[in-house]
Amino acid sequence: MNNDQSAIFSNISNAFAKSSIGDIFRTTIGDSLVVPSRSRALASAIMSKQHNEESIVVVTSTIAQAESLSADIKAFIDPSDVELLPCWETLPFERISPSIETMGIRSHVISRMGSLKRPKVIVGSARAICQKLSRIFDAIEVEIKITIGKDFSQDFLISKLVEIGYSREQQVEARGEFAIRGSILDIYCSTSIHPIRIEFWGDTVERINTFSLSDQRSVEKLEMIVIAPARELIVNDSLKEKAKKAAIEHPWAQESFLKIEQGLIFEGMESFLPFLTEDKLGFLSLLKPSDPIVFCDSGQIESRLEDLKNEEEALSKTLSVTWDAKLENTPSMFVDFETLSNVSNLKTFWDSVPKSPNVASIAGFGFNTTRSDIGELVTKLNDLKNVGNSVFLVSDSVAGVNRLSNKLSDEGLSIISLDKIDQTLAFQPGIYSCVGDIEEGTICSTFKIAIITDHELAGKRYVRRRTTTNKRAVQTYDDLSVGDYVVHHHHGVGRFEGLETKTMVGVTREYLILSFKGSDKLFVPSDQVGLVRKYIGGEKPTLHKLGGSDFEKTRSSVKNQVNLIAQELVVLYRKRINSSGIQYSPDTPWQKEMEDLFPFELTIDQARAIEEVKVDMETAHPMDRLICGDVGFGKTEVAMRAAFKATQDSRQVAVLVPTTLLATQHGISFEERFSPFGLRVETLSRFKTSKEQDKIVQDVKDGLVDVVIGTHRLLSKDIKFKDVGLLIVDEEQKFGVSHKEAIKHFAHNVDVLTLTATPIPRTLEMSLTGIRDLSMITTPPENRQPILTYVHEYDERAVAEAIRRELLREGQVFFVHNRVKDLEHFADKIRDLIPEARVVTAHGQMRDNQLENVVNDFYDRKYDVLISTTIVESGLDLPAVNTLIVDRADTLGLAQLYQLRGRVGRRGQRAYAYLFSPKNQALSHLAYERLKTIGEFTELGSGFKIAMRDLEIRGAGSLLGDVQSGHIAAVGFDLYCEMVTEAIDELNGIEKEELVDVTIDIPGDALIPQDYVATQDQRFDLYRRLSIAKTVNEIDEISIEIKDRFGIMPTVCENLIEITKLRVACQLVGISSVLRSRQFYRFIGAQLSQSQQIRLQRVFKDAIYKEAHILGQSEIVIELKTIRSTLNITNNDIPVTLIAFISAMYDTKQLI
Repeated sequence: MNNDQSAIFSNISNAFAKSSIGDIFRTTIGDSLVVPSRSRALASAIMSKQHNEESIVVVTSTIAQAESLSADIKAFIDPSDVELLPCWETLPFERISPSIETMGIRSHVISRMGSLKRPKVIVGSARAICQKLSRIFDAIEVEIKITIGKDFSQDFLISKLVEIGYSREQQVEARGEFAIRGSILDIYCSTSIHPIRIEFWGDTVERINTFSLSDQRSVEKLEMIVIAPARELIVNDSLKEKAKKAAIEHPWAQESFLKIEQGLIFEGMESFLPFLTEDKLGFLSLLKPSDPIVFCDSGQIESRLEDLKNEEEALSKTLSVTWDAKLENTPSMFVDFETLSNVSNLKTFWDSVPKSPNVASIAGFGFNTTRSDIGELVTKLNDLKNVGNSVFLVSDSVAGVNRLSNKLSDEGLSIISLDKIDQTLAFQPGIYSCVGDIEEGTICSTFKIAIITDHELAGKRYVRRRTTTNKRAVQTYDDLSVGDYVVHHHHGVGRFEGLETKTMVGVTREYLILSFKGSDKLFVPSDQVGLVRKYIGGEKPTLHKLGGSDFEKTRSSVKNQVNLIAQELVVLYRKRINSSGIQYSPDTPWQKEMEDLFPFELTIDQARAIEEVKVDMETAHPMDRLICGDVGFGKTEVAMRAAFKATQDSRQVAVLVPTTLLATQHGISFEERFSPFGLRVETLSRFKTSKEQDKIVQDVKDGLVDVVIGTHRLLSKDIKFKDVGLLIVDEEQKFGVSHKEAIKHFAHNVDVLTLTATPIPRTLEMSLTGIRDLSMITTPPENRQPILTYVHEYDERAVAEAIRRELLREGQVFFVHNRVKDLEHFADKIRDLIPEARVVTAHGQMRDNQLENVVNDFYDRKYDVLISTTIVESGLDLPAVNTLIVDRADTLGLAQLYQLRGRVGRRGQRAYAYLFSPKNQALSHLAYERLKTIGEFTELGSGFKIAMRDLEIRGAGSLLGDVQSGHIAAVGFDLYCEMVTEAIDELNGIEKEELVDVTIDIPGDALIPQDYVATQDQRFDLYRRLSIAKTVNEIDEISIEIKDRFGIMPTVCENLIEITKLRVACQLVGISSVLRSRQFYRFIGAQLSQSQQIRLQRVFKDAIYKEAHILGQSEIVIELKTIRSTLNITNNDIPVTLIAFISAMYDTKQLI
């Protein structure tokens, strides 16, 4: 929302604050006032204007209420004057630290309270406000301000960063980390959206930039930054002394307290805060006596704090057994309600309902109208205006405002657009439209104002638009560590032993060390690293003998089989390419409007995938593209935009999903986005009656339905489309062979878009070999955290602890018990185990709409624990669910376990997955491997890695049949894919561009020094990228990146860059080797035409050209001084001189 748009409501709150009506807030200080939740944002803004010199603290009972209220208040006052105080996602006694971002934001808010620019309004849940503080500190003492041109000791900065909780790493990849590389310091501040790069000249700050985590490149210049603490528990002398005493008093945690006494920072140290603080008031200890406090529904706040206390005690008892510790009468993490309500500040109590007849009140209710009844809507809006209200129709996008205004104007309603502000106009009765980011509108007769949002008019659940953080893209399958198996293009399977710097014949280079069968070792020069790939294809491959014939025999055998496979693949590929498909039109203005309704910013990968899909759709042959992205990474948005594009050319869209729940969820999502544009979306599932299904089937046939979403029912023979143009297959791995055969029949000449997080091996292989197009979405969503995964034998104590922990932080639990027959009995056991939890069951055999109702009630937070079969694996996107418990996890597949785990942690909260196997029962080898794998791959975006591991364990088999094949295991997946692609290209008559393997042996050290780029992984990555670069522009880009990331390049590194350019120049003209022989340089493999030979003799008179003969290749022999004198080169760099010679001889000016 821009300044003009936010000023609209700011002016309104200003006017009310000065009016006699606004006096109600002054007169009710110290008393109760009825303020419905919908009017609290406006009321808070008015009150902040009346108390302009103070900070107002608004306390809610739940986290969700605090988040919603703080965001809405920002529409009425300057957003920089509003702070949301978050609470820790972790729980009392939990030896896991809260997220760095949460601690950073809390520290920043706390620091602002001690600064000159205090926030006007602070909103926090009871849990956040009542959480005790380690100490009171101000911004000057803790926050670090760095400005360009100012002096700042780098050594002092490093020590200060460590003191306020930052950890030093080799490369910054997450919040709370910093890295030093010479004069460059990278840091990901706890409160910043993007990481920051600071470059020093001595102690002077020369440059400040944001940079991208995905490629580590600088992005935007900054003038100044403020670094907030990364930890709330800042270890100073006072804290060390308290930790020393606590170590004696609490021997069960002695080790942890001693670490704090030593000044160490470790995971979970914050859980010991109650033992180390003397704070009695929590956040309220930071207030001035004149700062007002507003309690929203004080009864619920008191109840919530009582629940916190009870849960703390229950956890304490559970853990005292688990840890064998005496946790009786332990200090609480929270302040109780009695202490809270007795503070001496100005207090007021905003209740939803009056506690007595004489309580003053402010009106506030929502706007209700029958969805799609435009006539009733117009009547109600006119009625509101006619009784003297200023009615504001609000959307969070310009496109939404325009669409709403146009639609109502067509019905004869007079709407005034507030693009430009007219303060006097805004307070006259009328109907206005404007852009605003408001979740809950209000009709408040007290102030004669009605604020109505577009999502309320449409009856939709609101999702607030967020900015996507710059997260590191997930690495797929190219990570390489010492001990990993690799495949050398010429020598076969070996083992990676690391990088080593060696000096040979007076020239220093860095080499990749590979060990082969026996004691054979190969030293691969850094400029040939591109010949080496990580091995994927089996658990433990056979090493090949260096220089032996076994690898060539293996490769030849695989090639014969690959040629057979390629012939059949080419038939499929040609059939698709040569089919006359649908060529869609370019994007329409409606497409742009629909895309603007997406409430998040696209990640780079999403945007790329969407562009690739649109390009496919605008070509004449049928699309067959796989979108591979982890659970919750945004695949559905790609599909939605493709579907809308198809409908713009009057084509129907079929969306095929594996479960009824997923069909229902997609139906709701597609309808909410598409219905404003007059498109009809229908869901075909068993939740519909037979009569409803028959009607939908007939309407699909008649072309009256634009988008139909359904399970395998869509593949039934009675389903006929009038003009289908796009088939979207979600959760592809869920469909069997028979379904896929039906899809092939269905999708002849139709564009196909397939979505999956964990592709089956055959699909993965077809995509990576180019038979199907592949788009990868590897950037995690904003604030998504890795899910903590525990694999263990079933233990009721652990189950009770896990559920209680989630209830304590106001979350919900998925509990998977995959047996319908005893599901209710199992649920009763959980109810007995945790009586306070509201438990409900769900399974696929429920009748009619019972399952849908259960899921909706769970979404609406009417239940805390959903015990179900694996139907929750697909289709449930519930942001409040942050704990998953799986009973008999040993019976589920790897992809199933991963999909289940992906259902939690979508709100940015720390999420937990507990995977239980039976007690005292040996696991099968496969079950053990599955559970081991799911326990290992806990990073965000591990779905692709799990698919690759599945490929390693099971193999891809034959692409077109069920026969398992050992060919991938023989040569590795990467080389196998390359061989398939080569065979396909050969059959298609595509000549492969053979790049010569160039050997360069010239004087001069060329390497990336360890003291310049410290980590082996980073050096290897740079060597690999340089070795596979095919153009000078690519090399220049890498060179710029190296200087940006690591500072001024040393001479040996610059020499490496120039030698790499020489290699590219040689490859371009077919030279295989550049060797020094005494004072001469030999360009072996150089082939010159007759005219080029004449030019050589005319321009470089001392040069010699030797024709190819039976004993050797053609070559040019020339002295370096001849090149320099002839071309007037003053640069002493040998590679630069040699490149200039090649450019002159072959007329390739782009090389200079």
